[in-house]
Amino acid sequence: MVDSDTAPRHIRSIVIAGGGTAGWMAAVALSRTIAPHRCAITLIESETIGTIGVGEATIPPILSFNQIIGLGEAEFVQATKATFKLGIEFACWRDRGHRYFHPFGRYGNDFAGTNFHQHWLRAQSLGDTTPFGDFSLNEKAAYSGKMGKLDSDPRSVFSTFSYAYHFDAALYAQHLRSMAEQRGVVRREGLIEDVVLNGESGHIEGLRLDDGGLVEGDLFIDCTGLRSLLLGEALGVPFVDWTHYLPCNRALAVPTDSIDLDRPYTRSTAHEAGWQWRIPLQHRMGNGMVYSAAFWSDDQAHDALMANLEGKPLADPRPIRFTTGRRAQSWAKNCVAIGLSAGFLEPLESTSIHLIQIAVAKLLNWFPDLDFDPMTMGEFNRQIINEYDRIRDFLVLHYHANARHDDAFWRHCATQPIPDTLAEKIAMFRRTGRLLSRESDLFQDASWLAVMLGQGIMPHGHDPLTESLRPTDLDKLLRGMRQLIAKAADAMPTQRAHLAQMGQAPRQMALG
Repeated sequence: MVDSDTAPRHIRSIVIAGGGTAGWMAAVALSRTIAPHRCAITLIESETIGTIGVGEATIPPILSFNQIIGLGEAEFVQATKATFKLGIEFACWRDRGHRYFHPFGRYGNDFAGTNFHQHWLRAQSLGDTTPFGDFSLNEKAAYSGKMGKLDSDPRSVFSTFSYAYHFDAALYAQHLRSMAEQRGVVRREGLIEDVVLNGESGHIEGLRLDDGGLVEGDLFIDCTGLRSLLLGEALGVPFVDWTHYLPCNRALAVPTDSIDLDRPYTRSTAHEAGWQWRIPLQHRMGNGMVYSAAFWSDDQAHDALMANLEGKPLADPRPIRFTTGRRAQSWAKNCVAIGLSAGFLEPLESTSIHLIQIAVAKLLNWFPDLDFDPMTMGEFNRQIINEYDRIRDFLVLHYHANARHDDAFWRHCATQPIPDTLAEKIAMFRRTGRLLSRESDLFQDASWLAVMLGQGIMPHGHDPLTESLRPTDLDKLLRGMRQLIAKAADAMPTQRAHLAQMGQAPRQMALG
């Protein structure tokens, strides 16, 4: 007979409140990792509750998530009507008429013991006018409508290449649901009417549904969206408001019938008091406007969006209201918030699905037992806070470093205080061209370089170690690198051909 004091205190039941992308990503990952005989997983969702679903663009880590859950690329692309994403074009952000590209993957190759961009900075000081983007295989391929394959061999130019996807988030959730249910996850239809708390511990004991049923569990995952029904409302975890850093608080989303396989990238276009997204899928175009209600009325945003669409709208624009920020902690008691219930960061750099992915990964890394060890929970919360804070800094950079002085919204963004961590990073880069690394920086040096330089922050100096190369040798190296990248991009197949080869391109768009 096992002593009850020493018996394993495993989590035996997990209840996921809410479906959508967050709920089903959590369900499929948990069911992939935890054997069904050890732990029952139940997901509660209602067909009457819609999802925000603005996140149709992703960043490269989504490839790892799909691989971990056993979802092959061809199956994923077919199920979600996906296209490939090589980066984001930012139009009119620095100033009207200006554009720059934030590519995935690296710029050039480091040499002579110094970072590549430092050599480029030195070349610029010597009179070279070659754009930084000419050293990005992703950027050259994106503007040529090309798509290629990854190569882990560091000697290959394709080792600098990377990509993500544009896809239909609702179709993704449906496919993940099918996978999760095959692995034993039980879906329960219903609306959550009450969160039942233990009077002594304050832990969640169960969720009361509109049909009177009570779903009990050991661990609860809050995927109830911006409402944060469990963590925010029931457990009272406060929300940290970042409106003073990121003033946009409204969005309009509308699909159109336009299809574009020639531009494998997201476009973000700055407007008078916000910005517009353009996301090409296989079967439609995703469009939307993110804006600040303090500087633009809903009608003004609506008119600006509808006047700048490609194709015929397939529905009326759907309004979304939000407050940028995060919960003070994502894990409290026996509840972990994942997705919008943990925080909201506007989709400027396509991070919403990644934040779901990283929260699921960290939950599995710090998975609890019935004791819910405070140190385990504390470390999980610290890491999630760092993730949100570092992404916040990167988003603020786009707004802060602008020269659109004729628009009140953009003047406001340029003059508002910014986080100290971002101010230090900008100051260091402006002085020396060096980039300060922060813990949990999702966006690595290439991303910061793209936006810093794209927004017009040009360093005053460069690494003195670059001076060891003679100018003629430096010019030869850079010219050779640039030519190699251009040649590689030219040799890549088009995205249309790549999709057709996978058997995914719609018939009317296949190559003749």
